Amino acid sequence: MPRVTEEYYEMKKKEIIDAAYRVCLKKPITAIEMKDVIAEAGFSHGVIYRYYKDLDEILRDMVIRINTENRMDKKVEKILSEAGTENWEKGVRNICSGLSDYIQKVGFDLLKVSIYCDVLAMSDPERVFNMAEKLGNNEQSPLLYLTNRLSEYLTEVMKKNKLKPVKSIKEIMEFFIASYHGIETGYVLTESYKAEQLRGDYKPDELFSCLAESVIFMMGGR
Repeated sequence: MPRVTEEYYEMKKKEIIDAAYRVCLKKPITAIEMKDVIAEAGFSHGVIYRYYKDLDEILRDMVIRINTENRMDKKVEKILSEAGTENWEKGVRNICSGLSDYIQKVGFDLLKVSIYCDVLAMSDPERVFNMAEKLGNNEQSPLLYLTNRLSEYLTEVMKKNKLKPVKSIKEIMEFFIASYHGIETGYVLTESYKAEQLRGDYKPDELFSCLAESVIFMMGGR
C-alpha cells in the first residue's frame, strides 16, 4: 500500500468534515448519527473510522474549523483600543455594529449550525463539555472571546469613569448574551422562512443598535 501523505490525510478529513456540515444543515445535531455522515461523504465505514473514532470527534473538528475561520479577536481589540475608556460609548456601539456585520457575513446556514450546537448543549451538556474541553484557546467560539473581552472592558470603563451602572456588569453581560442569541435566532428563522410578508422587515442593524443603547444606559452613560 502506498504511503499516505499528510496532505492526503488532511484532505480526507476535510471531506468528512464538509459532509458533516452538510448533514447539520439538514437535521439537528441531536438527531445525527455516524451513518448520516458516512452516507453524505460517500465513504465506506472503514474509511471514515480510519480518520475518526466516533461522531463527536468529527463534530469537534467541524466546530474548530468554524470557529477558527470566523474569529473576530483582532477586530474586537481594534475597536476597543481606538475607543479607549474615554470614548467607551462609541466602543460599545461599534462592537454591536460589528456583530450585526458578523451574522450577516457568515450567513444563516452557519448560524443555523451554531443554534443546533446550542440545542445539543441543552439536551446533552456532558457530551458538549467533553468536546469543548479538548478545544484550545484559539479554537473557542468567537462570541465567547468577545463577551469575555467586553466584560473586562466594561469593568475597566466603570472604574476609570467612576460610573454607577444600574445593573452589575455580570447582569449587563447576561442581558447582552441573551439579546445576541435572540437576534441571531430571529435572523435565522426569518432567512429560513422565506415569507413575502417578512421580507425586509427583520433588520439586524437596528436590533444591534438597540442593544448598544441598552448597554450604554445600564452602564450609566448618556
